[in-house]
Amino acid sequence: MRAVAMTLRHELIGLGGVVERNWYLVKRYAWWEIAFFLWTAANTLTIVFIGKGVEAAGGEVDVNQLTTVLLIGAVIWSYLGIIFEILTETVAWERWEGTIEYTFMAPLSRPVHLIGMGVFAVFYGVVRAAIVFAVIASFFGLDMPDANFASALVLLAIASVSFIGIGMMTAVLPLISPEKGTQLGFIAQGLMLVVSGVYYPVSVLPEWMQALATISPATYALRGMRHAILEGAGVADLWGDIWPLLVIGAVSIPLGLWVFRLGEQYAKRHGKLKRAG
Repeated sequence: MRAVAMTLRHELIGLGGVVERNWYLVKRYAWWEIAFFLWTAANTLTIVFIGKGVEAAGGEVDVNQLTTVLLIGAVIWSYLGIIFEILTETVAWERWEGTIEYTFMAPLSRPVHLIGMGVFAVFYGVVRAAIVFAVIASFFGLDMPDANFASALVLLAIASVSFIGIGMMTAVLPLISPEKGTQLGFIAQGLMLVVSGVYYPVSVLPEWMQALATISPATYALRGMRHAILEGAGVADLWGDIWPLLVIGAVSIPLGLWVFRLGEQYAKRHGKLKRAG
């Protein structure tokens, strides 16, 4: 019995050590834990606000229109996700391939490097989003007789400039935190999801969240594309959504380049450029 008790005590001490070690890891990355909590809360709020959006519609719900609204939100969200993914993983890809030092020492300016990644992300994202939209629309047999896809594409191209600028800012995260920086980029995307009206009108949000929605390019991209596809709005009719996107793009691109430059300098000073964790 004594031997069994000693063995049990030894295993319990080991168990306690594992629990304690993980608690110290949580404390070490406390800010990341808070960020992941915000991401979880944002996704939960998104689901709840869908119900609020249906309630705000009032009266008889046009199933075809509601389904189209949700489809546009999902496709734009997917498109935004591709841009964020490619730009945020700019550093991660180089680390995986073992080429990060060669890339960052190449005779190529950082703006050209990042904008090149953004241009590829836009082209790839547009093709992917168009295929997804066509497949899902045909699956549900959605009727869009007034759709103006040309103006919707123009609006998306303008919005993409802002998306690239914000993506540059998230691309710096793996540089300053090799451990969890990439995941935090997707958290930033999730926080944008909840305030931009992806699956519901922005008007159902609390006032302080509506204020945040005014600085999110996804808000204007979604609203404009819904007008273009559901109501056939032309480019001139979408000016109210286009000019905020132009302003946000003009600010976000230089800001994104500046933020990335600071992160690159920090990573080089602290030896984090090639670190994978």
